[in-house]
Formats: sequence, C-alpha cells, structure tokens
Amino acid sequence: MDNNQNNNFSGSSYNNGNYNYSNGNQNQNTNGTWGGSGNPQNSWSANAGNNANAGNMNDTVNAPKQKRPKKEHKKGGFGEKLAKCVAIALVFGLVGGSVFAGTNYAVGRLTGSNTTQTANVSEQKEEETSHLKQSAKDTSGKDAVDTTNTSGTATSVSDVSGIVSEVMPSIVAITNMSEQQYENFFGQTGTRESESAGSGIIVSQDDNYLYIATNNHVVEGASTLTVQFIDDSTASAEVKGTAASSDLAVVQVAKSSMQQDTLNQVKVATLGDSDSLQVGEGAIAIGNALGYGQSVTTGVISAVNRSVSMQDETTGEEITNELLQTDAAINPGNSGGALLNMKGEVIGINEMKYSDTQVEGMGYSIPISKAAPIIDRLISRQAADSASYIGINGVNVTSQIASAYKMPIGIYVAQVVSGSPSEQAGILQGDIITKFDGTDVKTMSDLKDTLEYYAPGTQVEVTVQRPANGQYTEQTVTVTLGTKPQQ
Repeated sequence: MDNNQNNNFSGSSYNNGNYNYSNGNQNQNTNGTWGGSGNPQNSWSANAGNNANAGNMNDTVNAPKQKRPKKEHKKGGFGEKLAKCVAIALVFGLVGGSVFAGTNYAVGRLTGSNTTQTANVSEQKEEETSHLKQSAKDTSGKDAVDTTNTSGTATSVSDVSGIVSEVMPSIVAITNMSEQQYENFFGQTGTRESESAGSGIIVSQDDNYLYIATNNHVVEGASTLTVQFIDDSTASAEVKGTAASSDLAVVQVAKSSMQQDTLNQVKVATLGDSDSLQVGEGAIAIGNALGYGQSVTTGVISAVNRSVSMQDETTGEEITNELLQTDAAINPGNSGGALLNMKGEVIGINEMKYSDTQVEGMGYSIPISKAAPIIDRLISRQAADSASYIGINGVNVTSQIASAYKMPIGIYVAQVVSGSPSEQAGILQGDIITKFDGTDVKTMSDLKDTLEYYAPGTQVEVTVQRPANGQYTEQTVTVTLGTKPQQ
C-alpha cells in the first residue's frame, strides 16, 4: 500500500511486455533399420584319383586302383551343416515373404486393389459411430445431459479484407516524443529524447477537432504527440483527457492542421457492444505493431471479463480491470488500436499482451462498452481554471489487498484533514472511496485527475464503503469542493 497525499500526484505509465511462449514439446524420431544376410559358403574337395577343375573331370584309365581311405567323421559333420542350411532357408523365406507382402500392399494402395479392405474398415468405424450416436440419443432420466447441437454455422475469419478496407481509415498511428532520464557509468544523470509508438481510433468529431481514443500509457509523459493517418500524412495532437485507472486517454487533432485530402479519406469508427460478446466469436486486431505501420491479425474472443492487474511504473500503484482476452496477436505498438468483430465494429481497445515462457496467444483489450462512457466524459469535460480540493490522505486498496483483507477496491481514507470539505461532508477515517461524481475511482491518481475538471465550489456526490460490524455498507455523501490551499 502506497501512501499518497491529496493533490500531490504523479502520472502513470504501464509496462506492456512483449511475450514469447516456448512450448516444450519432445519429439522422438525412431528410425529402425534392420537387415540380415546369410551367405553360407561351404567348399570341400576330395582327391581320390580325380582332379576337379571348373566342372571338368579327367580320368586316368591306366592308373592302378588305390584303396580309398576311410573318411574320418569329424564332430559337427553333415547333420549339423544340413541343420544350418535349413535354418538359413527359413530366415530367407521369412524375409522374402515379408518383402513380397509389403511390395504387394504398396502396389495395391497405388492401384486401388485394397478398396475392399478399406471399405470394410470404414463400415466397422461407421457402425461404432452409429452406436455412439444412438447411445447419446437413448440416454434418459432427470440427470440426462443434452447432446450438442451441430447445426450452427461459424463466420469465417480467413478473409477479412473487406472489413479491414472499410475500418482502416479510422485507425491512426501515434508517435510519442518524451524526455527520459538516464544515468551514465560515472553516476552522472541527464535527459535524452525518447520515442515510442502506439495506435489510436478516431471515435468522434466536431467542427474543429477529431477525437482519438487510445491508451493512457501511449501518451503518458509526452512532450509532443504526432498522429499519422491512412494516407501517411501527419499532424500534431494534444491530450484532451486521461483516465489512468482505466488506461484510457483521448487526444485531439485540429482539423485546420490537416490537409483536405486527408479529411476526405479518414473515417470515424463505429462502436459495437462488447457486453453481448460470446467466447469463440471472430476478432480482428488492427494497430501500429512495432511502429512499422498498420497491420492486421485475426483470432477469436478467448474469454470475457478477465481480471488483469497492471502496475504503474512511476507510482507503484496497482490497477485491476476487467478485460477481453483474444488470441489475435497484440504486440508493442498495437496498444490503443482497435479490436473488431466480424461486422467491423469496434468491440475493444487493444491494451497489452501477456508474456511468459509457458503462455501463447493471450492478448487483452478494454471492452468498448466500459470504455465508451469514460471516453465521452474525457471528450466533453473541460479543465477548470483552478484545481479543487477535497481534503483527505488516502491509500490505494489494490486487488491483492482487497482479497487478503476482504475490503472493497478503492481509496482507503487514512486521514481526513480538519476543516476540509471531506470532514464537512461527513467522510470518516476508514471509509473507502469508490466513486466520485458517478465515476469509478480506484487510486489517488484517479482522484487527482478527476479534480482537475471541477472548479472550487462545485457540489459532487462521493460514494464510500463504510465498515460496520465486519461488513462494508455503501453510502453516498455530497461534498462541496474547496480551493486547494497554498503550499
């Protein structure tokens, strides 16, 4: 929990990591090669008055007959050799038969002579499948489970060129130039110019301005903002308003700074209804990925109402929001771009991608149904000439703290300044502020940003959660904002 005193605040920036997932799969390739060869070579000769040479025999007729010597029977004689020959013949037969059968099967596959065998296998599988289908239909009783209905149709996401060509003129690239502090090897500090890229969606217009919705972290800390349109022309932009806890921002571009040809080409996006989304619906992500220019990825809605926590790099504040999850690739530079349905309607503002060595395809977008009211307020409200004052010291109740201590997410009132507007309205130490003038506030930064748009003397309703008997009850008090005291 970070202690923050009212009206002493800093901006927020978010870490959006690039995430690569390596799936550890073991591929085992077993190549078995075996072979056998038996080449028995038995050679013997007997000289009994005959000379055998290359199958030619010459007999000497007049030679006196000699008594043939009695052959000595050695151990392992003719019987053993015969057994060896039989064994070798059997091995040769087996190998030859296997080769012949394999060759015959391969030829059969090529010529179609195995059709009967394949048909028999197919008939057997068809019988088994029919049996499974019949078993599913025959199940009855009060605990019977319904069978899935496969008569529905799916919308293809393989070709989205028509949608993209219609929506692309409403998507812009945003370049943020900011000053970044650094420290060199010798401990000396300095500043240098830093460039970052993001995306935006043209969501509204009036006679003088185009209004572009994006992420707060895309424009945070900007010294200058440049917007690039569909025709690659650029124009300067300025921040109209931010909502740090929702990671939303609106930038405006003066129409007078744009060429007429560009004004003729750009379009205002059509917003859809993210509350009616179903898991599995097709999704299209468009944005300035890696700062290379607009690109398109496709996927599906993987989940809705995912609780995702992010931490502010500057203040350390942790913010939890309910987001859409998609497997459409969302990479650095896509932040602030559009997530579309298959009608070409904006259903989300792309925000971040989860990264882990065990994770793949988990991108997140802010649901447009939750973002639209915030964007409308950012467009319509005007900053007050002087900042107003509420008079509390608060501590952020993050999602982890809320879960551990069974507390609502919001701003824990650690101190009520004596004589302040909060004390006069009846806000007590220990209350948790959850809404300010109907708008959710989760951090002291949220409260500070909101107060900038209210002049001193304005009456607003503040919603608090008050502890009583181990439970929190909601109460609404009316606060008349004061003037910020001089420090």
